[in-house]
Amino acid sequence: MRDISHNSDPLSDRLLAWYDIHARRMPWRVSPQDRKAGVLPDPYRVWMSEVMLQQTTVVTVRDYFQRFMERWPTVSDLAAAQDADVMGEWAGLGYYARARNLLKCARQVVSDHGGVFPADHAALLKLPGIGPYTAAAISSIAFDLPHAVLDGNVERVMARLRDIHTPLPEAKPILMREAEILTPDQRAGDYAQAVMDLGATICTPRNPACGICPWSEPCKARAEGTAPTLPQKTPKKAKPTRYGILYIGRRKDGAWLLETRPEKGLLGGMLGWPGSDWIDKDSPIPETPAPCAGDWQMVSGEVRHTFTHFHLRLAIYVATLPDGIAVERGHFSTPETFRPSDLPTVMRKAFDLARSAF
Repeated sequence: MRDISHNSDPLSDRLLAWYDIHARRMPWRVSPQDRKAGVLPDPYRVWMSEVMLQQTTVVTVRDYFQRFMERWPTVSDLAAAQDADVMGEWAGLGYYARARNLLKCARQVVSDHGGVFPADHAALLKLPGIGPYTAAAISSIAFDLPHAVLDGNVERVMARLRDIHTPLPEAKPILMREAEILTPDQRAGDYAQAVMDLGATICTPRNPACGICPWSEPCKARAEGTAPTLPQKTPKKAKPTRYGILYIGRRKDGAWLLETRPEKGLLGGMLGWPGSDWIDKDSPIPETPAPCAGDWQMVSGEVRHTFTHFHLRLAIYVATLPDGIAVERGHFSTPETFRPSDLPTVMRKAFDLARSAF
């Protein structure tokens, strides 16, 4: 719960004055000048951008966001979309559970809220895929409600401003408290974006530009010379490596053998190549056989990819298949309907490695 005895802090006022001049321009953002003139952010665009930006850079998200808005300009449009179309447009952004929750959330907003995002923090938290950070971001940015946001940028800014040496993730409650204290009752949305912009452009992980920071004077870590070392983090465990096999088959008429992955699990609902399970030992022999009969040959080289919790190494087998062949797994996609861009990144890497063999 937010518990402060004042409506704003001089530090917040100082940061907002900086933001009025230096706010980054983004396709989902309403400028501070337009907000002061009465232009309100579209909660749908705010929600979409925040979901896309999780674990992804602004540079990467811009084009995806524009394509989604052109194709599905309202939450009702998105709710009515075909799952495969949305998953295809999402391909390459990673963390594909976000795309599945995107559809679930859009459909729930339409069915339970008449196609309008609720201007209520507790109600937002009940929607699929919306956790504490996203709910706070939508509440503040879209509805100007005084809820503190705490992403990686804000954690870094708060740790340095107060010279907090408790390592993450243990420090999160402490940093959230500091963020709540500074979140003003007025212009909460602009403030939330201002502190994120400060972390992204000035209070950067390496070589922070303290000389031009609006919070340079009160920053305790700058005064102590500890800013470059903060926030401290508990060392992460080394990621394990998993191994597997993919089968990439192409018929003589040019059609590719694909499968839609199960809804649950990694890359759920995405297009991919049939293959084995991904197991935690070297040189795997897949328990899952090839998806159909054929002269399957291993391609020279392997696909390497890193997910959040593990590294992956995949051997690739290819085969040219006769027209009319029966398959036990998957379906054929004709050259007219198959788009490599619809594949998630690891599957596209496999395609790039295999296609020279045909």
